[in-house]
Amino acid sequence: MVYLIVLLLGIFFGILLTNGEVISWFRIQEMFHFDSFHMYGVIGSAIAVGALAMLILRKLHARTLTGDPIMVERKQLGKGTVLGGLLFGVGWALTGACPGPLYALVGNGYGAFFLALLSAIGGALVYGYVREKLPH
Repeated sequence: MVYLIVLLLGIFFGILLTNGEVISWFRIQEMFHFDSFHMYGVIGSAIAVGALAMLILRKLHARTLTGDPIMVERKQLGKGTVLGGLLFGVGWALTGACPGPLYALVGNGYGAFFLALLSAIGGALVYGYVREKLPH
């Protein structure tokens, strides 16, 4: 049942991304060329909603579906974070999509993004294998 809920939430998220034009390559290029506020408004709104949600979850001492407490560890800003952010940004600028919208793009029939999705999954798998060898 949990997987069905997650699937439905994922489909709903994809619909939101599509209707909000967040998966639009042109919108993303506008953002990187500083030609439009649209994507900055979407990202800023997501940050505000996420911060408010985390505040509420902490105040309510919320738990996961399995009953575990929700814990968010503080991350240190280091070379790996900066390098990872740069790689993420370059990939986003080159493909016109970050990982979340990749699923929505493929789901909307944009077959060219299937390669980008496979590359993102492959990158996550490689990271999983070399994570312990990387400086954190």
